[in-house]
Amino acid sequence: MSLPLNEKPDNPAHHTIVYRKIVLPLLALLRMGTTPEKLAWSLAIGVAAGINPLPGSTTIICIALVLLFRLNLVAGQLTNHLMYPVQIALLFPFIRAGERLFHTGPLPISVKDIFKMAHAAPMQTTKLLWLWEWHALIAWAIFATILTPLLALALTPVLRHTMAYRERRKQKLATD
Repeated sequence: MSLPLNEKPDNPAHHTIVYRKIVLPLLALLRMGTTPEKLAWSLAIGVAAGINPLPGSTTIICIALVLLFRLNLVAGQLTNHLMYPVQIALLFPFIRAGERLFHTGPLPISVKDIFKMAHAAPMQTTKLLWLWEWHALIAWAIFATILTPLLALALTPVLRHTMAYRERRKQKLATD
C-alpha cells in the first residue's frame, strides 16, 4: 500500500477499528500518570499475583497490592489476567514445592482426578486439598517475594527506553 506524500503512516485513519477503539485507549490507560518505575512494579505485581496457586484469588490479591502501593491498577490487572495459563501450568509445581518445604506426603488423589473433582464439587475438592494448597501458597509467597523486585528491576529500563522513544516520536510527528 502506498501513501500519498503528505500522509504519515502513523495517521490514525490507517489503523483498524479494533486498534483505534481497543488498543489505543488501553495503551493510554496504561501510560496515564505513571512513571516507568511504577509501571514496572505494576506489571511485576500483576505477574506475581497472577501465578499464585489458589485459583480465583488472583484478582483480589492483585487489586490489594496495587492499591496498597498506589500503582497502576489497569496494568496490574491486565498482566494478572494474562498470567492465567501460567498459573494453571505452575499450580502443581507450587504444590510439589510446598510438599518439599513442609515435608508433607504426596497429594491423596491424582492430578486427573483433581480436575474431575474440581468441576463436580469445587468446595469438597478445596476441603480435601487445603493442606497442600496452603503449603503451595507459602511456596508461592517465597517465590513471589524474590520474583517481583527482580522483574520490576528488569522491566524498568525497558519501559524507560520505550516511553522515551514514544515521547521523541510523538514530538517529531508534532513538528513535521
